[in-house]
Amino acid sequence: MSALLRRYMPLVLAALAWEACSRLGLIAASVLPPLDKVATAWVALAASGDLASNAAASLMRAAGGLGLAIVLGSAVGVLMAWYKPLRITLNPVVQFFYPMPKSALIPIMVLWLGFGDASKIVLIFVGCMLPVTLSAFNGARGTDQVLIWSARGLGASRMRTLLDVVLPSTLPELLSGVRTALALSFVLLVSSELIAARRGLGYMIGSLGDGGAYDAMFAVVMTVSLLGFVADRGYLLLMRRLLSWRA
Repeated sequence: MSALLRRYMPLVLAALAWEACSRLGLIAASVLPPLDKVATAWVALAASGDLASNAAASLMRAAGGLGLAIVLGSAVGVLMAWYKPLRITLNPVVQFFYPMPKSALIPIMVLWLGFGDASKIVLIFVGCMLPVTLSAFNGARGTDQVLIWSARGLGASRMRTLLDVVLPSTLPELLSGVRTALALSFVLLVSSELIAARRGLGYMIGSLGDGGAYDAMFAVVMTVSLLGFVADRGYLLLMRRLLSWRA
């Protein structure tokens, strides 16, 4: 328990600083509500069912876009590294679009797909696929060439070498890229819902802020932060389990 407290002491100090700034009047309570009011607003939102329904809509969009990005991005990245013609064809496209701010695609997605779930899912898919693809590509390209030669020399086919040698070697780099994509999925989700959505956590943040209900707005912001934190911690546990063979 003490180790856990030491690890998350910065969060405790940040909460204390928040409360002190609000209570002492260093920052107006209308702009930075005290934590007890934020907690009260959170309970009210949870009791009404609005928080759960909007969170479910947001998580569905994030899971759909991120899941597609992981599956297709992993496949494309590994195949780019393994097949030179595919690498020559796709690598310039990936390199061109990777630095582009993905939030710039929000108006385009809304224009093409409307205000529903599809525009958010496709935006998250496009934004998250690129880091996954590059991580898979770099991991596959970093496979020890001696292992590949040894597998081929022992009679393994090219496909068998890919499955038994390249993919396990790719896994650590790929999983790191997926973690980056996981964080990016929350960023793109909230950004798109703030601008073009009729439900979701981002939509709640925007509508509550426009209505001046800042305690409720902060409650939703903290909910998004908590969901992202739990997702990241859970993913780290999964990474350790998947990479336990390296120990």
